[in-house]
Amino acid sequence: MKNSHVFVSVVHYPAVNKDKKWVVTSFTTLDFHDIARPARTYELGGYYIVQPLEAQQFVISEQIKYWTEGFGATFNPRRAEAAKLVRLVSSITEAMEKIKEETGKLPKLIATSAKKYPQTISYKDMAEKIRKKDDVYLILMGTGWGMPEELVSSCDYILEPILGAGDYNHLSVRNATAIILDRLFSPNR
Repeated sequence: MKNSHVFVSVVHYPAVNKDKKWVVTSFTTLDFHDIARPARTYELGGYYIVQPLEAQQFVISEQIKYWTEGFGATFNPRRAEAAKLVRLVSSITEAMEKIKEETGKLPKLIATSAKKYPQTISYKDMAEKIRKKDDVYLILMGTGWGMPEELVSSCDYILEPILGAGDYNHLSVRNATAIILDRLFSPNR
């Protein structure tokens, strides 16, 4: 795969609510395919769902099985191909460790945020770094009202916010992921 050194993750913990309190957000079945499919389209190394709650992990595990081994795999082989990229972990640290086991390198973290930070990097500059293939990367996609500022600030890179035509800036994680992956990997730039 062309971009097998890049991974994407949907982070259900840590997330923040509208009061900036740390919370665990719920997995939605829409996130499963609507992120796995662009991850496959842009030939990423994998898609990690970071979810620490056992009940949520059960639901996610069942969905992975259904689309990679069960009826879903034969019913819709194209979706099964994308579903093979999905991996379930309890924490960002666990995702990083698994990526290191797979690639031999600890990934550099790329945060996404609707806010601009002092160390924000443009999509053009980040895409150039990725194209060099010198490093392995894990793109962190926040849920709820985003990731805690402490987490975002601790990342190696922070992508510039997605800006719309006006001041409304509250995309779903599915929409934001598709836009970000397209900006970083599309040959249509």
